[in-house]
Amino acid sequence: MAKSSGRLVSLDIFRGLTVAFMIIVNTPGSWEYVYPPLRHSNWDGCTPTDLVFPFFLFIVGVSTFFSLKKYGSELNWNSFLRIFRRMVSIFAIGLFLNIFPYFGRNYDTLRIMGVLQRIALAYGIGAIICLAVRREYLWIVIAVLLLVYWGLLAFLGGTDPFSLGGNFALKTDLAILGKNHMYTGFGIPFEPEGLLSTITSVCTVIIGYFIGGMVAQGSASGKTVLKLLLFGVAAFGLGYLWNMIFPLNKPLWSSSYVLYTAGLAMTVLAIIYLIADVIMFQIWGAFFMVFGTNALFVYFLSGIWTRLMLFIQIHSGIGKISLYDWFYTKACVPLAGNLNGSLMFAVIQMLLIWIVALILYRKKIMIRL
Repeated sequence: MAKSSGRLVSLDIFRGLTVAFMIIVNTPGSWEYVYPPLRHSNWDGCTPTDLVFPFFLFIVGVSTFFSLKKYGSELNWNSFLRIFRRMVSIFAIGLFLNIFPYFGRNYDTLRIMGVLQRIALAYGIGAIICLAVRREYLWIVIAVLLLVYWGLLAFLGGTDPFSLGGNFALKTDLAILGKNHMYTGFGIPFEPEGLLSTITSVCTVIIGYFIGGMVAQGSASGKTVLKLLLFGVAAFGLGYLWNMIFPLNKPLWSSSYVLYTAGLAMTVLAIIYLIADVIMFQIWGAFFMVFGTNALFVYFLSGIWTRLMLFIQIHSGIGKISLYDWFYTKACVPLAGNLNGSLMFAVIQMLLIWIVALILYRKKIMIRL
């Protein structure tokens, strides 16, 4: 198995590619001017942007297999402590991002959940399950969780159980989190990184863990690539079929969405694995490896930088605008227009974060959240 500094090269490239795209889709110059593939689906459906988060959770699962091997891939006190500490630290950092830089804010309306919080819970619960259950039985756990979640939404929701206002996940989050602590970007309090939908996001991590075990068996070979492709096609097909009765839906993290996106993630990993680890052609992925070795820190840093740009005010005309808006309107729009300027802004933000990641990469500094 080809590695760089003891790491699976294809996994670092895949992780870095995902994070780079994540930054681009999260920081357009203006949300009014975004190319359709760089937008999330309004509700049902799956755009390229809707693949970013499940791809990252899948990668978390694959990485978990390798990181927990030193504990014998068993659930014991040491492995449990390691998982729990990492889960708490990632969740806390996500909560910090929700607060920053408004520390004197009204905490009665603080959003509790978020992307890092979802990653923390999915990783923590998923890792414990993976160590507690024999690997060959994990597919049963996945099937049960996906079916249970489907049943909860189908039978405990309203007359339109998979709609924005009628789903059972919304009712659960309202009861536990409270409407004042939930995301409001859909026009009503609804948490796309909610508690009930964490059930299925855990499945994405478990699938990744299972695939990690497959990749770790023996040396890199075309046989492993073929297995990844076969599993990927099977998962994609099942997700596509399930979509007919349980729509692909990222905000609900629907069961069909789990299988559909996991199938695509396996396929992408297979292609990168073939090129980087089997054929050993790796130079093309050097840019993404810089991101891939400090992925969570990179995401955190991009969040801090974006919030600072929105917080800092600059005089413009008779008033003030944020540094974020100033750079988009004064630098990007004159050069590329509204739509291309918005994309240009996002790419520049990604490159700025990449420069910081490159310094860490060259100094072999890995910041583990």
